[in-house]
Amino acid sequence: MIRQRGRDLRLRQIERKPAVMLVNNLIKDLLKFLKENEGHSFFRDVSVFTSGSYYELVKINKPNEFDIMLKLKTPQLTWMALEDYNGLFYRVSLCRSTRSEIRSFLLEDERTISSSKVIKEMQRLVHKFMNTHQGLNRVNSPAVTLAFKKHKDDDIELSVDIVPALEVSQGWPEAARSGLDIDKWLGKKARRKFVSRPVYFVPKRPKWRKLSDHEKESWRISFSHIEKEMIMFHGNKKTCCETKPNECCRKLCLRLLKCLFEGLKNTYPKELEPLCSYHGKTAFFHNLSQRFEDSLWTPGQLSHCFMRLLVDFEHAAQIGSLPHFFIPQFNLFSPASFPKRSLLFLANSLREQRELGLPLLRAPSPTPALCCTPPLQLQSEEISQQQVTLRKNDTKAFVICIMIFTCLCINLATIFTESDLLRLYVNIYVYFLTNFQIN
Repeated sequence: MIRQRGRDLRLRQIERKPAVMLVNNLIKDLLKFLKENEGHSFFRDVSVFTSGSYYELVKINKPNEFDIMLKLKTPQLTWMALEDYNGLFYRVSLCRSTRSEIRSFLLEDERTISSSKVIKEMQRLVHKFMNTHQGLNRVNSPAVTLAFKKHKDDDIELSVDIVPALEVSQGWPEAARSGLDIDKWLGKKARRKFVSRPVYFVPKRPKWRKLSDHEKESWRISFSHIEKEMIMFHGNKKTCCETKPNECCRKLCLRLLKCLFEGLKNTYPKELEPLCSYHGKTAFFHNLSQRFEDSLWTPGQLSHCFMRLLVDFEHAAQIGSLPHFFIPQFNLFSPASFPKRSLLFLANSLREQRELGLPLLRAPSPTPALCCTPPLQLQSEEISQQQVTLRKNDTKAFVICIMIFTCLCINLATIFTESDLLRLYVNIYVYFLTNFQIN
């Protein structure tokens, strides 16, 4: 069942191509609109970075969600980690005062960049852009989400999350330098390459209810570009998945876990509201760093590898510990991020799924075709006719067998004695009476 479900979760090329063409055209038109925008020049020089499950090649079911990051050009930045968040949320400021377009997004100190101001301006521009494109609707925060349909008559929506981001190239924050445990998995050279890359701050505040003014203007650190490269080039050896004989089942395991999460959230939307796909991705990275050899992830071991991943995630939920892969000090299962009641419900739900044979992973049964049921009286008449036909056939078979037996007896009369022949005849006749019940 796991192997079959893993094959079913792959996106079909016939669905991917038109969806990607629509999204690419949308991004192209949006960039053109921003570059020609006269209202605010700060967004004119943005560049695009694609991220998320579709571009990581782990999207399941339908190609209907796309994540786009708009990188904003900024002067040299400095940052300060917020207390109680262990290096995940930051206050981002300019190193020195400036006269560039970013000034209108600063707080009263004229140094701190306001995440809420950036989001509001991004929403205003997108609203203006939506007026020039039919079929676009819905805007959310922190990401600006555009939802539209391929055709007017389609039921399935395509959604594009547009996230503004500040690029920081002065090195990683201190909290992130102890993470990224990939030395045995991808190698020390790959880790040095990743750490030398910029990081991004996206305008997303913590989920706590009572936030201070600083927390409301905070930015969350993002490693989407590193995560994308780690998933795409995931092998312990460089040749993994380059050819058919070198394929592995790593991404299939992540797809299956995402499918299980989707089933759980659809079944228990209120109880498992804090659960998201990033929890699964984090557990997946930890699993890869521990079981790093390619020989442990061959396609024939898909069921075993997925169950190992599921058991590890269930154990993390039971003990309430899922460290952020890049910032180990931040626990994604801490009570502030994932309430204890929801976490206990998650652990019990995972155990129940595992003990019942993963019913939420099973593909839905096809709907039976509609058919016309004949009246009961007509059915009774047909059954009686069938019984008469079967009796006639049995009688014919019995008569034929008796004729064959008579001919056989005539031929055998010269071989057997009279008593032996009579005994043989009686035995065969009893056999026929036993097997052919004729009224």
